[in-house]
Amino acid sequence: MPVVVPSSLLPASAAPAFRGRIGRDAASGHYAVPHRYRLHVAPADPDCLSIAVTHALLGLDDTLPLRLLPEVPDAPDGSYDVLRPLYEASAHLYRGPAAAPVLGDGWTGRIVSTHVPDILRDLALRFRGDGPDLLPEEHREETDALAALCAHGIHRAAQRAGELGLDPEPAARRQAEEARAALFAALADLDARLAGRPYVLGTDPTLADVHVWGALVQLDTVHRWHLDATVLHRVAEHRALWAYAGRLAVHPAFARHLDVAAVLRRHRAHCKGREAAGAAIGVVDWAGAAGPRP
Repeated sequence: MPVVVPSSLLPASAAPAFRGRIGRDAASGHYAVPHRYRLHVAPADPDCLSIAVTHALLGLDDTLPLRLLPEVPDAPDGSYDVLRPLYEASAHLYRGPAAAPVLGDGWTGRIVSTHVPDILRDLALRFRGDGPDLLPEEHREETDALAALCAHGIHRAAQRAGELGLDPEPAARRQAEEARAALFAALADLDARLAGRPYVLGTDPTLADVHVWGALVQLDTVHRWHLDATVLHRVAEHRALWAYAGRLAVHPAFARHLDVAAVLRRHRAHCKGREAAGAAIGVVDWAGAAGPRP
């Protein structure tokens, strides 16, 4: 049975600034051509990390260059100075943030997309070449559902639990408990999926693993700083899930762009939340272990 995420954990969505797509052929305008496009990513950001991992799984170094940006943006709104010309060329009198990730078109000097789900799909479907099938037709709906589970049942739930966990107000405590329950339910669902198989959907890595692993990295490197020790001990009980996270942490495509120190520097540069007791309880040794801490 799929996990139902409480509506309070579903934030109002803001439309991204750019949502161009890569089509099948020249009639589409944007189509997959070697060296035409460039990906601009800051892998310390979880969305950018998911794109970098997908890029590595597909082996796109010689087809679609990857431009790596520093973990801390140049401005508080997440802007990078190097991306500002791309944004200004893509929208008249653009005044918004010049943030990563960006899929840019070298032929026009403009942005194709900043929308992470679209970029991931286009990498998997349009730039795949002879690479692995990361988005099998029969699993596309399930992959989308898992992406939503990670976004709301793990990331958003952990964020809310951390924000509200130290608030003494009864309403805040109820909301924190609801967020914790959603987090535990999501982790239990994923733990059950991974019992007895190496990847979320079977024997080979897919975009589902990119979503799940990225959410676990964020939970154990960032969100744990704002969760209490009781919550972290409950989180760590999902042994199959965290063993999976540790195995992927040494997989070349997943490990290539993972820099936990950079993730923490990015987090600390903008986070003003209070530290909780869970900060001292890391579940996975991301620097080298292939499983959860003993």
